[in-house]
Amino acid sequence: MKAALASSDFYAVLGVPATAGADEIKAAYRGLVKRHHPDAGGDDTAILAINAAWAVLGDGDRRRSYDLGRQTPLRNRRSGAVAVSTPAHRGLHRDGALLGWLQQVYGPIDRLLAQVINPFPAQLRALAADPYDDRLMEAFCAYLEQSKGRLDKVETLYRSLPCPSEARGFGLSLYHCLSQVQDALLELERYTMGYVDSYLHDGREMLREAKQRRSRLKEERRRLDL
Repeated sequence: MKAALASSDFYAVLGVPATAGADEIKAAYRGLVKRHHPDAGGDDTAILAINAAWAVLGDGDRRRSYDLGRQTPLRNRRSGAVAVSTPAHRGLHRDGALLGWLQQVYGPIDRLLAQVINPFPAQLRALAADPYDDRLMEAFCAYLEQSKGRLDKVETLYRSLPCPSEARGFGLSLYHCLSQVQDALLELERYTMGYVDSYLHDGREMLREAKQRRSRLKEERRRLDL
């Protein structure tokens, strides 16, 4: 199984044939995530490989492009000659892929996370004035709903491009940050339904840790530019 997860073949990573239907691919992905999720003691590298495979095979257009690339060698359009990838060219490709991922995936995700994490202290202070005040609770619930909508966009962005291999550790930290924010919102939503203080406490602590993780990600992002 470890060999399959280390493969560059996305079908092998998910353990499905190239002829698999969308439902079969989705079922395979979900099963692997449950088995390899870090919260369940899974392997960090494995979950990155699984998410990268799903990001391509779970999207119809990207899967078609991927299948075409597997079947057709890269050729020079004018001469018809097979293109040769030199070490220098590969380096340029990796640098371009990393920059593209940082700009198209990480950057927008970071901005959306800021819109969830940064307003939380003020939202909590407002609710603390009187948690049983319907108006204050409605405002807090509206913040949670808006935050969940932003996280839906975050999830779409995270799946839009596979994380380049040279930034796997960074991508894994980002994945953990997203999971932490998702879990925090779930705990806070539970609080609004039953006023159980432990839910509020856990949600607050999760967002505090997510904020710290986001700060570390921003520092690491600067190092990736060096």
